[in-house]
Amino acid sequence: MKMNEYKEKQETCGTICLKYLLFIFNFFFWLAGGAVMAVGIWTLVQKSDYISLLSSSMYAATAYILVIAGVIVMVTGILGCCATFKERRNLLRAYFILLLCIFLLEILAGILAYIYYQQLSGELKQNLKDTMIMKYKQPGEDKLTDAVDKLQQEFKCCGSNNSEDWSDSIWIKSSDASGRKVPDSCCKTVTKECGKRVHPSNIYKVEGGCITKLENFIQEHLRIIGAVGLGIACVQVFGMIFTCCLYRSLKAEPY
Repeated sequence: MKMNEYKEKQETCGTICLKYLLFIFNFFFWLAGGAVMAVGIWTLVQKSDYISLLSSSMYAATAYILVIAGVIVMVTGILGCCATFKERRNLLRAYFILLLCIFLLEILAGILAYIYYQQLSGELKQNLKDTMIMKYKQPGEDKLTDAVDKLQQEFKCCGSNNSEDWSDSIWIKSSDASGRKVPDSCCKTVTKECGKRVHPSNIYKVEGGCITKLENFIQEHLRIIGAVGLGIACVQVFGMIFTCCLYRSLKAEPY
């Protein structure tokens, strides 16, 4: 009889420990969900101009996945706390399934970030120059035009590979350019029609083109997206283990 009482007490203590471990995990998991969502929103809002310069939507897709995963994580964290303290096995099952879905979403974001990281250089080399010379200052391309101007000013560059790329631009060849050789955003100090003078003292001529600088910038953010997604996915493994252990512990106890 005493052995049964000791065993029951041991199981109860184990369950209590699991409950508190899972509660602590859910608290930090909820905070992590906010961080994941913030990274995704920051990428989409602050870097949306540069996203418009890319022909592929994979970079934006990884950010959207992180936003969705972040929202689900925060909701799941609350559900996990309820399931833990109410000791309801059906809630624990739903919690485990949500954890698994988030795990798969974040693994997917990490894989997409890695794949796009590998093919980014080729995409930029093939498309950025054509995008600049064919669409800059063209009707209906205001967003892209603003993105190019912002890119050249922020990264202190001119053209795709170099400032000579602008000689092929549809806009530069037109009368709308008013004799400019490069857009005014190539100038070190932007003033109206400053693009007429292409001396290195006036424009970013010797600093190089924008491909390498944009590539490095996006690759850095892909590393952040991939690391956040895969890092939190690894942490979730512990959450799923704690959930399974608590589920089994509750199953063994009498109602």
